[in-house]
Amino acid sequence: MFVHVGDRAVVLGGSVAGLFAARVLAEHFTEVVVVDRDPLLDATGPRRAVPQGHHIHGLLARGQQILEELFPGFTAELAAAGVPTRDFATSLGWHFAGTPIQQSPSDLICISAGRWLLEDQIRARVAALPNVTFRQADIVALEYTDDRIAVLGARIQSPGDDTPVLERADLTVDATGRGSRLPRWLAEAGYPAVEEERVTMDLTYTSCDFRAPLTADPIGDGIAVISVATPGHPRGATLARLPDRYSLSLNGVLGDRAPTDLPGFLEYARSLPVPAIHEAIRDAEPLGEPVQFRFPASVRRRYERMTRLPAGLVALGDAACGFNPIYAQGMTVAATGSLVLRDYLEQGAGDPRRYFRALAKTLDGAWDMSAGGDLAFPDVAGRRTPQVRLGNAFMRRMQVAATRDRVVAAAFVRVAGLVDAPQAMMRPRVLSRVLWPRDEPAAAVTPLQHTTGGTA
Repeated sequence: MFVHVGDRAVVLGGSVAGLFAARVLAEHFTEVVVVDRDPLLDATGPRRAVPQGHHIHGLLARGQQILEELFPGFTAELAAAGVPTRDFATSLGWHFAGTPIQQSPSDLICISAGRWLLEDQIRARVAALPNVTFRQADIVALEYTDDRIAVLGARIQSPGDDTPVLERADLTVDATGRGSRLPRWLAEAGYPAVEEERVTMDLTYTSCDFRAPLTADPIGDGIAVISVATPGHPRGATLARLPDRYSLSLNGVLGDRAPTDLPGFLEYARSLPVPAIHEAIRDAEPLGEPVQFRFPASVRRRYERMTRLPAGLVALGDAACGFNPIYAQGMTVAATGSLVLRDYLEQGAGDPRRYFRALAKTLDGAWDMSAGGDLAFPDVAGRRTPQVRLGNAFMRRMQVAATRDRVVAAAFVRVAGLVDAPQAMMRPRVLSRVLWPRDEPAAAVTPLQHTTGGTA
């Protein structure tokens, strides 16, 4: 629904969250400006401002649905370009404690483009919008009205300029990611401190790419094999098939990290409870040295609990809530945040607290899964409520049931894909099978044909 909200919107940050925001803003503002420290137009490959860009990124099933809603035909374009496009439920080989979950075909789609290619293609779609422009500049500060009750825009400094200039906006969107300075900027303007929830797991990702094809390939025509880290097996991994290579990301928590030399990397992979992952890459040709990325803590900023906020300002993506990346929720949550922004704009914008309250509802399920999952590790620092403890006890039983029961596994996949809320696992048909597990023969998986042109 078209509602003209203002003449100008400015998006701070041009990664996936900022691009989704710009796409939605373009329907409601005469002009949209995306500001990022990196040169974005004609950029390709991992960017300096995205250190995690070298590692495997997943767009969950709900993210693919929103991507297709905002950019019709996007999935078909990727499939035509050779990007693996498959059934989300059968192309991902989830393993709990080394045992694969049962699989059944679904109507959900998984695309394996990799972070930088996916971002490049989204950026190209956004750049094609006639009222969206990109600016390379450092973001210095917010600019307020004299009474500090509204944001006028942001002070930015372009390369080669000595003095920051004001980028005026009727609405300013913070999409600057985990390093967002918005809490500090608000405090400097006299606003209350932003309440934060933090779960400190000290995660380290170590990734290495390998030339395709693999001699021993456990993925086949699928997309990935996933060894889920659990308290009993705290090392995890994802081996993924990308358009032109295979990539293996090893993850460890609480200071446990895979080495960045190839022999050490391979030895770490050999310690996983899924031997097929090590067998796949032990004789494969690496395309470079392993690279590492550290993620100290998941942080949720509770803007919805603020008693007051300046008008003309919202945040989304990691700037509002940064998740443990092993759950692959970040890009999908950014996409869902853009739909919240769209609804907010269709109601004429107004009080930003209304936006943040709606955003919080969409964050709750993803946060409960990732934060709760991390808190299952006894030494991870964070607040363990009775709800968290009960949820983790249930998850342990669910994981066992999913390796034996297709109904439980199918429900888990929809929740993990952020298509269904975690409460869907409490439906009687699923709950009874978790509480009283049963063994079933593995289903014969039949590939599904989608209108994307790829086999799913």
